[in-house]
Amino acid sequence: MSQFNILLLNGPNLNLLGKRESNIYGNKNLNDVLDILKKKANKMNAKITHLQSNAEHILVEKIHQSQDFDYIIINPAAFTHTSIALRDAFLSIKKPFIEVHISNIYAREKFRKKSFLSDISNGVISGFGIEGYYWALKTAINRLIINNKYN
Repeated sequence: MSQFNILLLNGPNLNLLGKRESNIYGNKNLNDVLDILKKKANKMNAKITHLQSNAEHILVEKIHQSQDFDYIIINPAAFTHTSIALRDAFLSIKKPFIEVHISNIYAREKFRKKSFLSDISNGVISGFGIEGYYWALKTAINRLIINNKYN
């Protein structure tokens, strides 16, 4: 079985994990999350390539260049609620993706309840802390295995 290539994208302010609002986002920093996730991915025959950016256009460009990836996992952070550009980028590439949020965006401020990505994603994982990344990874790999088995 060939190795699956997963693109992990993280949006604005996620570079401050472990420093900002620990009551919402926990105490682990983004490197901790990546180390954990890469180890789990390796055990599941997957490779993760990661990009975090506070700039919308950089995330859009990476999505446009995602042809070598089998699946995308994205925590769009604040861009969830504002970015038609990210939405259009995903629509243009027709690549499966899962939207992840560390906090439960539906239990927070009213403006956070609207996502420009949820209805075009393959699923949303919200409110399970950094474990949400693992569940997204596991789901993506399971779907890839099923699709490869039956295609």
